[in-house]
Amino acid sequence: MSFPKEHELYNNSVSQPAHAIDHINAGIWEFNVITHEVKWSDSFYKILGYEPGEIECSNNSFFDNLLYHEDKKIFLKGINERGATNIAAVQIRLLTKKGGYQWFENTSKKDEDGQVLFGSVVNINKYKLIELEAAHKDFLLKESARIAKIASWELEVSSMNLAIAKEGFDIFELNNTVKLSFEEAMSFFEPSHQSIANSAIDNIIKLSQSFDLELPFKTAKGRSTWIRFKGSPVIDNFGKCISVRGMFQDIEAIKKKEIALQKALTLSNDQNKRLQNFAYIVSHNLRSHTGNLKFMVNLFAETTSKIERDEVFEHIRSISDGLNTTVEHLEEVVKIQAEITKDRKIIEFEPLFKSIVGTLANNVNETNAVIESDFSKSPQINYIPAYLESILQNMLTNSIKYRHPDRAPHIKCYTFNKNKHIYLIFEDNGMGIDLAKHGEAVFGMYKTFHNNSDAKGIGLFITRNQIESLGGTIKIESIVNVGTKFTIRLT
Repeated sequence: MSFPKEHELYNNSVSQPAHAIDHINAGIWEFNVITHEVKWSDSFYKILGYEPGEIECSNNSFFDNLLYHEDKKIFLKGINERGATNIAAVQIRLLTKKGGYQWFENTSKKDEDGQVLFGSVVNINKYKLIELEAAHKDFLLKESARIAKIASWELEVSSMNLAIAKEGFDIFELNNTVKLSFEEAMSFFEPSHQSIANSAIDNIIKLSQSFDLELPFKTAKGRSTWIRFKGSPVIDNFGKCISVRGMFQDIEAIKKKEIALQKALTLSNDQNKRLQNFAYIVSHNLRSHTGNLKFMVNLFAETTSKIERDEVFEHIRSISDGLNTTVEHLEEVVKIQAEITKDRKIIEFEPLFKSIVGTLANNVNETNAVIESDFSKSPQINYIPAYLESILQNMLTNSIKYRHPDRAPHIKCYTFNKNKHIYLIFEDNGMGIDLAKHGEAVFGMYKTFHNNSDAKGIGLFITRNQIESLGGTIKIESIVNVGTKFTIRLT
């Protein structure tokens, strides 16, 4: 039921304002709590795109056909829970004739007797959509920042007050109610890199030089990570930096992949260099053997004397043995590359080392070797079993083989952890090596530095290849006639 032309809702004294409502983007309604009678003004119809009387003016029509079902609760709440002013305003969606659901603001009020509810609806669709779009963009921006772990920050130069976005506190792993000073924020960078961060801030304030750094960082919960720390200057008309704006980004995942990739590239380059070096050495030795063998075979064919032929044949046998040894060494190196893909296992150092010492018991007893071991600081490792056994056996054999002729071998073997790496140490009081003369060749193939008849120059070459193939390192310290120390970083 529509209002009469006189707009009785407002009575005759306010008919002019009511008449004006019919000519703006708003409509008025009235509901009698006692009789349930509903009235809509002509403008109420018009803002929905209808002609007066075109749709039924009733309580059921409004709730069933016009009001969006999810907005019913908020509409009724606005009517029943008005504030001290007795006026309630809520935003609802109503179904228009040609524009689908659109946003309206409904303002309601009760009369003094509390028997009649009346109110107005204003089309706010244009502004609401702009607001929703802005809110959606803001949500996407914040969500992107959350997913990418990015947070903005600003430093006011005059006061050195630091403002950090909420996402920044997630990166710091702090409650966002905490007030962080500039100095406190900088203290989260690892001590070894705090000077770099502070220097970047000093330069941007004094020289307006932007910066973009990747620095190690420790959160309030003690979690170590990497942070991208970026800043740009905001200057005044005189070119003076008045504030610094920038962003923090947790790049731990990216940095881990970058470091892993760099390690893989370094390892690949090292392996290629070793293989090239090995190929050169082996091809040289093979050519030497085959050349000598060809010469001896020709000599054997030309010799008629049985004694001379027997002598030449012994040379051929010796060359054949040398060729066979070279091929075996080739198999050892190829085996290293093939075993890299084998599964690693948790290995206890102590029982493995005791087993190897037991295997070498004859050598140990013959030389009266004293062997000390201590694996308490790092008792186990995740490693390829065959590699670790080979490394321990080669190092122990080396210490016994190159013992000093004037004293019994004294060998120490122990492990420890440092910077998340496991180290294996071998120390002996043997003959030592002149590193000034032979340092570059210590781990080379077929390199020997003493007059031992059983020295082949292959053990340390194999050991280094095994260690480096798994990303480790081996270093040597040695003094002639004093002893040698090998420092092996296994992981």
